[in-house]
Amino acid sequence: MKHSIKYKLPILIIVIMTVAIALASTFGTAFIEKYYISHKKDVIVAVYNKMAQVVKEDKDLSESDNVQALNDECENAGVTIIMIDSSGNTIYEYGAGKTLQRRWQEMIYGAAFGAERERTIIEKNDNYTMQRARDLLSDQEYYELFGTLDSGYYFVIRVSVQNMRETLNITNKFYLILLISMTVVMTIMMIIVTRRYTDPILELATISTRMSNLDFDAKYTGKHKDEIGVLGNSMNELSAKLEGTILELKKANIELQKDIEQKIEIDEMRKDFISNVSHELKTPIALIQGYAEGLKDNINDDPESMEFYCDVIIDESDKMNKMVKKLLALTQIEFGNKQVNIERFNLVDVMEGIIKSVQLRAEQENVKIIFENKEPVYVWADEFQIEEVITNYVSNAFNHIDGKRIIEMKIVEKDGIVRMSVFNTGKQIPENELENVWIKFYKVDKARTREYGGNGIGLSIVKAIADSMNKKCGVFNHEDGVEFWFELDGKASEEGLEYDSNN
Repeated sequence: MKHSIKYKLPILIIVIMTVAIALASTFGTAFIEKYYISHKKDVIVAVYNKMAQVVKEDKDLSESDNVQALNDECENAGVTIIMIDSSGNTIYEYGAGKTLQRRWQEMIYGAAFGAERERTIIEKNDNYTMQRARDLLSDQEYYELFGTLDSGYYFVIRVSVQNMRETLNITNKFYLILLISMTVVMTIMMIIVTRRYTDPILELATISTRMSNLDFDAKYTGKHKDEIGVLGNSMNELSAKLEGTILELKKANIELQKDIEQKIEIDEMRKDFISNVSHELKTPIALIQGYAEGLKDNINDDPESMEFYCDVIIDESDKMNKMVKKLLALTQIEFGNKQVNIERFNLVDVMEGIIKSVQLRAEQENVKIIFENKEPVYVWADEFQIEEVITNYVSNAFNHIDGKRIIEMKIVEKDGIVRMSVFNTGKQIPENELENVWIKFYKVDKARTREYGGNGIGLSIVKAIADSMNKKCGVFNHEDGVEFWFELDGKASEEGLEYDSNN
């Protein structure tokens, strides 16, 4: 705060004003005496000229108007005067006549008639003599002008200069009082006046500081119409433009970050895809190549062996074909190339249709399928993709079924959200593996997966469909098996349900 313009500006103005008054007082003290003396000399000469003019016009001063004119001149000049003829008679006097008469006698007859005086001739000509005289006893100081008129009259004109120093002392005291008073008054006035300009400047400084810290809520609210107001409005416009620019930069940065993350994710997916596809295709390609070479080389030329070789080649080719189709479908869903067609359909009909399609396999593998929902349950979703989800869940249940060999399918509806689930008896999935089952090519039991020809893509497709439709899917263990679930909108609701994994 000690460097604030709010304080520095008034102090600077007060200092300048104080110095100006002090200089005026100093120069006044130094030169006022000379001015005063010069003025007194002019005054006493002016009285002499007036007196000479009046006497020339009226030698005996018989006209009262002439006497009054001379009196007025003496009064205005503050002088005393006496005129004496050659016989020593007083023709005219103004002021202390007897004092000047004695003074005239001193000049004519010497100091025996009066006190000793110190004299200094200032000016002397044919008409008069001007001197500066000081009474050594009373220490009184005068300017005296004396001489003889054309009429033969002697005259003495005197003006006191004794009060000059007293006047200077009074003047200096006055200047001191004036300086103190003006300093106090001007200090108050400067604080009041300068605050009108320093407060908005400080406000602008505060706003600029907040702007440098990216706080753009600060706005200039002053009503000035001058340059300060223009600056304040310009800062408001600058703040608004900077805020908009920074917001745009932040948005662009977020988009750029998303693009970078997406690119990294795509690169990782591409690497994983190439690695996993290479790994998954390696075995069937090797089998196809081996058995094809065996057929070519006639390793076993009996019809049964040749048929077995051909069946292996066909089986492995079929697995490769299914895997490639699933990979293409997964890629289309993940990269948004597959359009989602939301429509309203009966979920019960879809599930019953899938059950009919796998009924023969269930009979062959001695699997019991339970589905008790008979009333229509309508949902909003892409029917083709939901059919694919259910198919993958059911296929996964067949591949991992054990124990009582039961597959239970059910639909639960709550608060406008429909949850479809598929449960199969069998071994539980380790808790630390539950989140990994959605990863492409991930296999909990690799030996069993290879046995039924799985490739770990089916559940990845389910997860990709859920993400594309902004829905939830999951899995949890039961004491005697595993349940997979998928949520759908029953009444165009966007909120999911919280389910207990033990239900």
